[in-house]
This record gives sequence, structure tokens and C-alpha cells, in this order.
Amino acid sequence: MLATIGLNSEEDLVSYLPPDVRFDGRLAIEDGKSEFEIVDYFKQLASQNANGYPSFLGAGVYHHYRPVLVDAVISRGEFLTSYTPYQAEISQGTLASIFEFQTMVCQLTGMEVANASMYDGSSAVPEAAMMAVRITRRDKVLIARTVHPEYREVLHTYTQHQGIPVEELAYGKNGRLDLDDLKTKLTDDVAGVIVQTPNFFGLLEQLNEISPLVKSKGALLVVVFTEAVSLGLIEPPRQADIVVGELQSFAISPSYGGPYVGIIATQEKYIRQIPGRLVGETTDANGERAFCLTLATREQHIRREKATSNICTNQALLALMATVFMTVYGKEGLRELAEQNLAKAHYLAGKLPLRFDAPFFNEFVVRTNAKSPEQINKELLKKKIVGGLPLGRFYPELKDCLLLCATEMSKRQDLDTVAGVFVKQ
Repeated sequence: MLATIGLNSEEDLVSYLPPDVRFDGRLAIEDGKSEFEIVDYFKQLASQNANGYPSFLGAGVYHHYRPVLVDAVISRGEFLTSYTPYQAEISQGTLASIFEFQTMVCQLTGMEVANASMYDGSSAVPEAAMMAVRITRRDKVLIARTVHPEYREVLHTYTQHQGIPVEELAYGKNGRLDLDDLKTKLTDDVAGVIVQTPNFFGLLEQLNEISPLVKSKGALLVVVFTEAVSLGLIEPPRQADIVVGELQSFAISPSYGGPYVGIIATQEKYIRQIPGRLVGETTDANGERAFCLTLATREQHIRREKATSNICTNQALLALMATVFMTVYGKEGLRELAEQNLAKAHYLAGKLPLRFDAPFFNEFVVRTNAKSPEQINKELLKKKIVGGLPLGRFYPELKDCLLLCATEMSKRQDLDTVAGVFVKQ
């Protein structure tokens, strides 16, 4: 390359620069390391992290067991290296896995259709809000303050320049949606009402009371979930018009916050307003079972002004993780997993001062009394335990409260240790 451009050395590339801006010495960095030394270096660094520490941190990202079969399947080249399944003739494996994913999501949520390629739960929420606006031809959205705070922030980011006003709904003394506040704010211009169950405090929302109120005003009910394992035990949110959520709990590693896989499911009558892609079953030229992209309502496929969303990136590999997880556990296995989560959370909660008295799944809010939530977490960390989430960051009125989560990974000894830190205040 140097010969082609008429130079003799790499130094000639910068010879035009004045001597006072050139560095002719040797940079003060170490010599290169071998592969073994690099691996050893990072192992030593990892040992300084909370690797192997029991964790009681939930808040939308959960520590569950990942079956080894998951990585064995997704590591196959046809899944790991493939991208967007546009060409059905060479994408049957990916399309089949997406079709199974959509089918399982429908069974999980009680909805009639589900899509693929949602980024995560947080971006699925505004997609559902915009979907409700398109369907009802109204322009206002109500969202419960008990929905994940970061999901609410993403919703505001999406809607602030689209002429979609967003108003938040208060929670009552029991930590669930204030029905009186909903009645007051539920006007005729509301397109959709967004609630989460279990909500951010881990409490089950009263969907049977919320749904009639919302539908009496012609608005759509959007139900959100972040802890997918809860659906192994609680009734699917069939009262909803749209269900959105996060499947991180289904064998997707916390991994510093992503990537995850969001879902959006709805009733069949709203199918043409759903964002992303739908994979459907068909037959090939020989009459054999085959799969194809049946519906893709985004600007890359149809006229831009007719597109429902700009959701693009294919999340099929993450969706495949969740699909393998659901296949391994099955209906009974998922129920048993949910029961373990419920039992361990209630065992720990029975030893602690709860802030709310409503029914909960595997997360709950506790008062920290004499010590601050941060002090509690520091004491737990000394015992090699990762504590919960101090709620003052998102809810100033709950600055003396901690959100704790217990899953099947929580051992009785660790549950007792956490309870002991509270008792010794």
C-alpha cells in the first residue's frame, strides 16, 4: 500500500505535520499479552465483581435459572448467524421458530395474535400506546404510576413530539391503581389506559375492576408485565385489548441491561395495527407445511404513510431463547417455577415490615425503618448479597422503602440472612 501511494514508511504518512505536534517516542503502555494472560486478567477482574452473589434485585430484570439447552440451541449456526427472514425459501428454520414463539405468547397472554421483533418491554409500551391512538382515533393516553418508571420515561420520549398527551394515574394506599383517580381522568378523548400487573411494587392490579371502567368510555386497556414467570400462576390478562411485556425472565441473561425481547399481543380484529412482523403458516408448491412473513406493517414493506411503526431489528435469537425456555418447562413446569417464586417471596416477606398489603407475586416493598435503604444494601453487600432497589430514586414519597425480589434462585439461608439484617436495626 505504501508503494502504491509513493511512500517508503509509515512515518512518511505523517511527515507533513510540524515536528512539535508529532510524538517520536514510545507510548507508555505495556507490551502485548498472550491469549492466556488476557483471559486470566479478565478472570481476576471478574472475581472483584458480585459474581456468584445471591441477588434480591428485581425491578424489571430478574435472576432466574437458564437451562443449558438454551445456549446449545441458539449456538447453532443457522440461528446464530442468520438475520432477517425475508427470503422464505432459505429461512424456514427461523420462520418456524418465530411462528412457535408467537403461538406460545398467545397461550401465555390469552390474546389471539402476537408479533415478533419487539426490542424490549420498555419500547413495546409506547408502541401499544400509538396502536391505541390509531385504533380509537383519539389522542390521549393514561398510564398508571405503578408502571415501571423507565417504561414511563420511554413512553414520554416517544410521544412528546407526536401530539399525544400522556397523563399519569396515582396509586392508592394499597400500592395499586387508584380507581377514583382513573374515573376522574378517564374522559372521552382517552385512547388507552396502561396498567402493569404485577406492577412495579410487585402487586397484582385489579383488572376485573379496571377493565369495565376503561371500556365504558370506549378506550383500550393495555396491560404490561415485566416478570413473565408470574404468568405461570396468575390468570392471563384476557380483559386487555393489548398486552405488552418483557420476556427477559425466560432464559435471557440480565447482561448489563440487554438486549432483551419485548412482546405485543392483541385481539385479531386489531391485527393490521400491530407493529413489527407476523409469521404465518402456509403451504409450499408441493403442498407441504411452510412458513412466511404474513404481515409486515412497517415502512420498509409498505408506503411510509401507511406504516404502523419503524420497529426493524430482528429479535429472533432472543425470541428463540424464550421459545426454548417455554418448551423445556411446559405448562406444568412453568406453574411449578411460579409457585417456587411465590413461596420464597412470601417466606421472606413474612419476616419483614411490608409497605403495602395487597396481593403480590415475587416482589414486594419493605420499610427500612431506622436505616436507609442504601445502608441496608451496604450491610447485605458485606455479607456477599446483592440487595434490593431503593425506591426513593423513582418515588420520593417512598424514600424509606426497598423493593425486594425472591426467585427460585434464592436459598433459604440467604432469605434468612436478608431478614436478619432488617431485624438488627
